[in-house]
Amino acid sequence: MARERLSVVVALDHAARASIRADGAATTLSSDREGMAQIFRDPFNTVAGAVVNESTAMRVSAVYACTRLISGAIAGLPIPVYQRGVEGRQRVEHDYWWMLNEQPCATWSASAWREFAQLQVLLRGDAIAYLLRNRAGVVTAVVPWARSKVRWELVKQSARDPGRLKYYFLSDEGTFGADQDDVLHFPGFGFNGVHSMSVIQWGARNGIGIAIKGDDMAGNFFSSGGKPEIAITSAKSMTPKMQGEFQHAWNEKYRDYSDNRVPLILTEGLDVKELTMSAVDAQLIETRKWQVIDIARAFGVPPFLIGETEKQTSFGSGVESLGIGFVKYTLKPHITRFDHELNRKLFRTSRHFVEHNVDGFLEGDAKAQAEYFAKALGGPGSQGYMAVDEVRRIKNLPPMGGEFAKVMKAGGEAPEEPKPLEADDPTDDNKPQEGDDDVQE
Repeated sequence: MARERLSVVVALDHAARASIRADGAATTLSSDREGMAQIFRDPFNTVAGAVVNESTAMRVSAVYACTRLISGAIAGLPIPVYQRGVEGRQRVEHDYWWMLNEQPCATWSASAWREFAQLQVLLRGDAIAYLLRNRAGVVTAVVPWARSKVRWELVKQSARDPGRLKYYFLSDEGTFGADQDDVLHFPGFGFNGVHSMSVIQWGARNGIGIAIKGDDMAGNFFSSGGKPEIAITSAKSMTPKMQGEFQHAWNEKYRDYSDNRVPLILTEGLDVKELTMSAVDAQLIETRKWQVIDIARAFGVPPFLIGETEKQTSFGSGVESLGIGFVKYTLKPHITRFDHELNRKLFRTSRHFVEHNVDGFLEGDAKAQAEYFAKALGGPGSQGYMAVDEVRRIKNLPPMGGEFAKVMKAGGEAPEEPKPLEADDPTDDNKPQEGDDDVQE
């Protein structure tokens, strides 16, 4: 491993040009500039004159709420391990379950890692984790890596070669390289084979910039006590002494305000009253409300889920349907990309696979659940397809065994109990199986 790291450092002489800024982000390597230039064009400037990056975007409440909601929702989902068989798929005990659901490595919990990975996808487009394998090729740990400290390039042997991704990790000990098989690369929307599209740099770029400037304007307005800058007019001429006495009296009256603005005094009949627009004239409140909706649209989050309920008129089943739509159309694409990457990097065969369990998000109220389970168990007019113990497991209740572990046929007859599938040794997941495409005769 040390020899490999040394050879990578020597071969990548241009990696020495990667400087680390105060915020920990590294400038892109020359091989990575083509893909990153599209994301970080104009260096982060927007038409609103604000700088939009990970740090500034997360200071906008709508962005914080959307990322927290999506990342937290996905991090809380269980990831069971399944095995395919003649009778269909069946949940099995597997060594990877602990790594995916409890602890990927010594310093991270599974929920914190998955939340961090999803946050990286939303803010940077891609999330990266390094896979530690033993000599048998079995993954022993998943090490999350900050996106700002990873660069990669597509290496091709010929024009027709699809190529492989080569990753370069920046650590405290230096830079080391890794092949794509040893890296979990969770892509976001718009993945082109190398990079994905970041929400804050594409869909919500200008919206976040306007929201940042709106926050600044609101802060300046309220820091002055909400007072517009004004001018005092006088029909008669005032001497400098009279003007000073008036300004002193004004300050004594309004000295509690931190801004403590001194009014401009105009004489000889000049009539100017307000020198700045008020918050109402600038439509500050309306703009801030619109930016919340605009940012939520870019992240695919229903506005009512992040507190924007002014125009929310749906109640009961309407809100429930919107919540289910959020799972289907916002969370599901992220979850699917995560599942596919985990399956192809951890198992390398079709025998075992993982799949996020979203059943908890799709549950209805108590009455709807009762009706659903009654039909699933074979209630009046329904063919049963679930056993009582399966329902009890969903509700986190212990199994009762016996007849309760069997699915009842029509008429109350219990079918023969299927033979359970045996879990294989994890090392078998890394061996070619019969029927795999990579097996050559």
